[in-house]
Amino acid sequence: MVDPKRPPVPPAKPGSSSLSPAVSSLGARPASPLGARAATPAPARPQSSLSSSLSRPLQPGGGIAASSSAPARTLGGLGQREGGAREFVFTSADFERVRKLIYQHAGISLSPAKQDMVYSRLARRLRATNKNSFGDYLEMLEKGNSDEWERFVNSLTTNLTSFFREPHHFPIFAEHLKKLGSRNPIRVWCSAASTGEEPYSIAMTVAETFNSFTTPVSIIATDLDTNVLATADKGVYAMDRVERLSPDRLKRFFLKGSGSQEGYAAVRPELRRMIQFQQLNLLNASYPVKGPLDVIFCRNVMIYFDKPTQYKILSRFAPMMQEDGLLFAGHSESFLHAADIFRSLGKTVYELSRRTR
Repeated sequence: MVDPKRPPVPPAKPGSSSLSPAVSSLGARPASPLGARAATPAPARPQSSLSSSLSRPLQPGGGIAASSSAPARTLGGLGQREGGAREFVFTSADFERVRKLIYQHAGISLSPAKQDMVYSRLARRLRATNKNSFGDYLEMLEKGNSDEWERFVNSLTTNLTSFFREPHHFPIFAEHLKKLGSRNPIRVWCSAASTGEEPYSIAMTVAETFNSFTTPVSIIATDLDTNVLATADKGVYAMDRVERLSPDRLKRFFLKGSGSQEGYAAVRPELRRMIQFQQLNLLNASYPVKGPLDVIFCRNVMIYFDKPTQYKILSRFAPMMQEDGLLFAGHSESFLHAADIFRSLGKTVYELSRRTR
């Protein structure tokens, strides 16, 4: 669920060329919807000015920046004035109030060590809303300002991600797809889409497995944070975000910017159409996701929830899944406390326990 800080995409120059044709060996089709419309849909896919300059298949090599690790949302300064004094008073009581609100609304459990991070991120919201104190700002939230609630949650969610993160999962996923080859549709849910690297990695694996963009697989990708969903839906990344992909994947699935768009790459439209992005809160009473699901990716999400909340969410996943469905979790996540619901297959892959089937 980490909102990387990247420089804004510069506007395209007038007269930029259009997107190049798709790779001839792969067909294209819009992904079929997977369930009902979300109560709060993801922002409409922007007509990116960047795409008009992404006119060449992306080639590895020249022009790609030096290797860097996947960025995380940086904390920046702590909103301090000259001399080191904080701009706003932020008491322990204020912090506990924030912890209670984000837990009630999103199930996120903030540790006491996060107090400085919370100050840094929410101080920006105080400035933006012209509030002079955390007390005034939190009172506004408690009165039900829906627009600011969204910005509050977006500010406090963390979205660390990269393409093919935890790569051992994707061969397992591909083998599972092959076993399900005659099933139509095959439904896949990525429940923490973040800025899009994970769902696009899922879609690339699907296209490679079926050697086509036209597959029986429907992919829905959701996230709590509407800001990162907008980035995911746009599908445009700085070159250093894609440079670790293989040369074949770079050429097959991305277009490279030129001119004013040098240094950026866009996901090919055929790949984007394989994914449906929607906003979703895992604590909501209902999910806009249609089952039965063959695969759920819920990786590096549960670490933000306490054990009772994890158990509640896993209990809701189980009846949505096929009997032979797989659940992929993050490398630091363990569901031993929910052994009556899911059984470990190793490598943080789970299947339904016999008692759940």
